[in-house]
Amino acid sequence: MQKNIVLNSNKQIVNNTIMLYIRQILVLLVSLYTVRITLDVLGVEDFGLYNVVGGIVLLLSFLSGTMASATQRFFSFALGENDFEKLKRTFSVNLIFYLVLGLISLVLLETLGIWYIKNKLIIPFERYDAVIYLYHFSTISFIATLLTAPFTAIIIAHEDMRIYAYVAIVEVLLKLGVVFLLIYVVADKLPLYGFLIFLVTFLNLLIYIIICLKKYNECQFKRYYWDKKLFKQILNYTGWTLFGQLSTVFRTHAVTILLNQSFSPIAVASRAIATNISGRINMFASSFNLGLYPSIIKSYSSGNKDRMFELIFNGSKLTFSLMWIFALPLLIEMETILGLWLKEVPEFAILFTRLALIESLIVSISLPLTTAARAPGNMKQYELILGCMQILIFFTSWIFVSIGYPAYSVFIIAIIFNFMMFIVRLYIVSNLIGINVNHYLKQVLFPVIMIIFISAVLSFCVDFIIKESIILSILNSFISFLITSICIYFIGLNRSLRLKVNNQIRIKVFKLIKSNN
Repeated sequence: MQKNIVLNSNKQIVNNTIMLYIRQILVLLVSLYTVRITLDVLGVEDFGLYNVVGGIVLLLSFLSGTMASATQRFFSFALGENDFEKLKRTFSVNLIFYLVLGLISLVLLETLGIWYIKNKLIIPFERYDAVIYLYHFSTISFIATLLTAPFTAIIIAHEDMRIYAYVAIVEVLLKLGVVFLLIYVVADKLPLYGFLIFLVTFLNLLIYIIICLKKYNECQFKRYYWDKKLFKQILNYTGWTLFGQLSTVFRTHAVTILLNQSFSPIAVASRAIATNISGRINMFASSFNLGLYPSIIKSYSSGNKDRMFELIFNGSKLTFSLMWIFALPLLIEMETILGLWLKEVPEFAILFTRLALIESLIVSISLPLTTAARAPGNMKQYELILGCMQILIFFTSWIFVSIGYPAYSVFIIAIIFNFMMFIVRLYIVSNLIGINVNHYLKQVLFPVIMIIFISAVLSFCVDFIIKESIILSILNSFISFLITSICIYFIGLNRSLRLKVNNQIRIKVFKLIKSNN
């Protein structure tokens, strides 16, 4: 019986991962195209104003992600315990929590935020009213996004990734439709664009609310369930998680300012390109980890530690591997890829992007460990130590830049610190949940090092043999992808996982043949 449950769980994780990857690819492609069309429709000046004004509100976007992470943890924990009453209390407490947070955010954005817009931003006089309207619409869009978080968290906790993926795809398609609609509208497009984006965001919130009310019994507004102890737990958990997120945001923006003050604008532009590309690739690893998140939390809360350790070990290898598949061709063909994407490649962009990808790869292998650290709910030690290390990245970068080190040194420092953070994270998690460090190093780190070494050496050899051209670069990227996939299959997957992959492939092929006949 237990074996069948585990097999069904594994199958669900695989299906969830496929759906999240399809979602991520479609969202990425549509988003990139939407940016291009938006620039054409709004024009350079209005597009710049939209990003500046919207960017002020987007600075708080990490708050929504932090809250959603906390909510997922508590919902998944209650589901793992099969405690329906606790599930209902968790929904009620979180709902009040989000409503209060939304109200505080609204007051701050409409007082301090609007003061900053009016007094500090440089806005062309003729666009002043349009920008103010845009800011108001951006603010209520953020509030709607914040209130969506508990409902998406419920769906993810129940591992209904198909619903999550479909709604996300509908949202980006609606945003693309908004841009095309603006082409045919004769009006001031800047505030209108902000209003239409708000309508899409609000519609997205309504869709999630309706789905959750119909599908999950714990989601209801008829009766409120208060739990003071649970509220304190959520507040404490969210507070320390927020500290960790703030330290990351501080480090990222502080290093950018450091480069701006110490080097040319080219260095800042190159860093922006590097972080943009590495962030896009990192989304694939994050999507896979999102599929693991509920299963790891549920395994911990139900006391099934063997299952949890299996998910962490296999998840760490696969999270890294699925990112390495995309990262290795980029590392090899970075010059060609940036040359195709950008009309003019900034001086440091190629080196910065390669270094940023290496940093993201180190972070990717740690994602399941981060999820495991959240399972017990005691985040103080974890977030305090790792948050302080994030802040130290900036101060160390500042010292090295001050004594004359080049701009790329900030990336080298980040890579070194992230490797140290991986080790610290591993030992903290071992204390929190009892994971065996030696087993982790043997079953995860050693196979990962072997995958990196073999696939990188073979791929760079192929790159050395094949002469440089756009067509051959594409061929080389495909060969690198193929080599990496083979290495992951034979080195990264143990015998049990290979059998599961083979069975899934046979099932898909059989269904395809049957449908054609």
